[in-house]
Formats: sequence, C-alpha cells, structure tokens
Amino acid sequence: MGSIAPFRRFFGIIRSLVVYHGLLGRQRRLRKLYALFTQPGDLTFDLGAHAGNRTRALVALGCRVVSVEPQNDFACLLRLFFSRQPSVLVIQAAVGDQNGRTTLSVSDTNPTMTTIATEWQQARQKDPLFAGVHWNRSIEVDQVTLDLLISKFGRPAFVKIDVEGAEPRVLAGLSQPITALSFEYLPDALNYAESCIRMLMKLGIYQFNWSPGESYQLASNHWMDGDTVLEALKTLPAQRRSGDIYARLTESLQRDLHDK
Repeated sequence: MGSIAPFRRFFGIIRSLVVYHGLLGRQRRLRKLYALFTQPGDLTFDLGAHAGNRTRALVALGCRVVSVEPQNDFACLLRLFFSRQPSVLVIQAAVGDQNGRTTLSVSDTNPTMTTIATEWQQARQKDPLFAGVHWNRSIEVDQVTLDLLISKFGRPAFVKIDVEGAEPRVLAGLSQPITALSFEYLPDALNYAESCIRMLMKLGIYQFNWSPGESYQLASNHWMDGDTVLEALKTLPAQRRSGDIYARLTESLQRDLHDK
C-alpha cells in the first residue's frame, strides 16, 4: 500500500490541476466576477489556495495576492506557477481561529478536500456528494489567523475562503471588518454558512449574494441581508450543488474603512 499512495496523490493533484485550470471559459468568468470586488493594485487574500486558479484570476486583474495553502506539494506548485509574479506571496499554513499548529486531515485522491475541520469531515462521510472522498492520513501543519495575516501584510480589499468546513474557524480569527469576501457553502451543511454570516454581521453591516457551483456568476441581481440569503440557500436552485457566498460591507462602511 505504501508504494501505491504516492501515485494516488500524484494523480489526485494532476486531476485538480486539470479541473481548475483546464476547463475553457472558467478563468474568464472568474475574472469578471472578481472584478466586481477588486481594482488593480488591491491587496487580496486567497485562503485555501489549492491549485491556484483563484490566485491566477486575481493576478490577472492586477491585484497583489497573499496565497495561503497548508499542503506542501500545492504550496510548492503555487511558488512554481507564480515565481515570476512579484505580486504573489505564498504562505504554507492553514488558517483558523488561533496561531500555532493544527491537524490537517488529508485525502490523497481528492487533495482539494483536505481539511482541519474534524466534525465537518466526519459529517461528510454520510453525505452522498462526498461518496468518493476518503481522508486517509493526518499531518501537523502551521496555523495562522486572519488577524495575524492582516497585521503582517495589511487589510485586504477582498478575501476568498475555501477551506472545506473550516470557514467558521477562519472568521473566528477575524476581529475587524473586511470590505468584501467569499466563502464556500454546502447544501447539507448550511449551519456552517449561517455561522459565518452571523460572525460577519457582528463585525459590520454586510450585504450578501451567492454563486452556485462553478458558474462564477452571482445568482441574484439584488444584494440581501443575512437572513434573506440563508432563505435563498434553502431553495431548490441553491440545494442542487455547492457554491460560494459573497459578502460586502455597505457602501458607507466601505468609505469609512477606506478613510482609516
């Protein structure tokens, strides 16, 4: 079994690269979406950078990117991909609710499903959407908070969070409002999305929208409050697949934050 594991990991990474970088039109749609939240020169964070497709889109828009990824092989790939991009800084670490060390549950065949959220991982073993995902080993990794990243690199204009169930832990490590951000939701785990929304609402007055699957398009023409977007996520279109929730501060709070 030991000699088989590296090959499983290798093909898992190759599959991730093909899925996230090889599909036609995906980058164009992603850049169009991210252009709603960023301007050239903006500082952005890509938390759970995985194969780097979101970092790639932000770089193409002229943003500076702190790309954070706990898995060593993905971190190495990110450094290789963006070695000629001085606007990209790769940090090998998980992001959570405290600084130090944490345990990362790894799926070698589906490496983008790797997580530090143990309860989320255990619940997914009963989720049909994760029937082919197996977390086969655990490793210890560095962990940082969003507050620490902000103290080191500055306040970002936009933060993308995709950390497989650890989104609430990431936001628990944030004590200040951010202009705009996104985080993943799962149809069978909306309690995690609700936790994120409630935490953001304590930091500032946010408006919300959502994007289903890999469409990279906002589902609604209108921004909503937290309760309204949660109701929208319970409807059939949102329950068909996972997606991302987008949050932005109201325009008055964005101006106040910019002036500080």
